[in-house]
Amino acid sequence: MTIASEEAAREYIAEIGGAASLDRLELLGARLKEENGRQNLVASGSLEEMWVRHFADSAQLLHFVPRETKGTWLDLGSGAGFPGLVLAILRPEMDFALIESRKLRVDWLERMKAELQLENCCIEGARLELVETLGAAAISARAFAPLAKLLRLSARFSTGDTYWVLPKGRSAAQEVRELPKRESEMFHVEHSVTDPEAGIIVGRGKVRDKT
Repeated sequence: MTIASEEAAREYIAEIGGAASLDRLELLGARLKEENGRQNLVASGSLEEMWVRHFADSAQLLHFVPRETKGTWLDLGSGAGFPGLVLAILRPEMDFALIESRKLRVDWLERMKAELQLENCCIEGARLELVETLGAAAISARAFAPLAKLLRLSARFSTGDTYWVLPKGRSAAQEVRELPKRESEMFHVEHSVTDPEAGIIVGRGKVRDKT
């Protein structure tokens, strides 16, 4: 399955989060276009394909974390809010912590949390190294860091039950192969529904803390 149009992306998301979620995403999209003129949150060319490139691309991660999962979902380096804001909209029964250290982006995320009325979402405006340790139910990260570094920085948040969903583009398989054997066996690569050449690194379990 490949989502190739904005309308197909809307239909895909409606199946996941219901029609009500579309209104919130429309608002997020409008605000993103406004804010992108002030700070470069996303590539300007991607705004014409926002539902595919950002909304559906984020929403697909929910297929790898069972709906009955309880606890806090950590989104690392949330930036413009992808996937964190989209996931918080589509899964209101779960708590989300969006980690972002850049002040302008923290301000943006705080404004969107308030305007979208996301009571299940908190914004942690700090470097990941300074965030208090907790056992995460799920961890996501989009364009945060190379996989080995990402795992090293976030290992202390993982438990034996943690789901990992890490969009990695075309480098996904290679980054998994470059991990030490124990860690590489934890993960596999799923194809993205928004780009047939891109991969999502998926796994479950605790990563050894090497810090």
